[in-house]
Amino acid sequence: MRVRAIRGATHLQADSSEEMSSAVVELLSDLFTLNKIATEDLISIHFTATQDLVSDFPAKAARSLGLGLIPLMCSTEIDVVGALPRVVRVMVHAYSERKHEEIVHVYRRGAEVLRKDLAQ
Repeated sequence: MRVRAIRGATHLQADSSEEMSSAVVELLSDLFTLNKIATEDLISIHFTATQDLVSDFPAKAARSLGLGLIPLMCSTEIDVVGALPRVVRVMVHAYSERKHEEIVHVYRRGAEVLRKDLAQ
């Protein structure tokens, strides 16, 4: 089994705890399902959030999925002029039998514009 890094992002309509939870749970659920990742396959998850998201931590939403034993880290995305606002990005490290080209990177709620080459 190999270690894979799986990317994703979601765009929030507003800076609120409810929107953060909804968007992050949807993103991670889709990412795990599409890549057939079980909780025991996870190594760690790193989130970044744009500087305009201050109402809650993405990791708090992840813990609601039963990921309390998985190392989770949040940091601030660099503030690039003209960048899409209210975005949470994720890098999931997990064990997987999939080849690089079989990994499905997940972009939701308008974040598809960030990586048109990877988005479904």
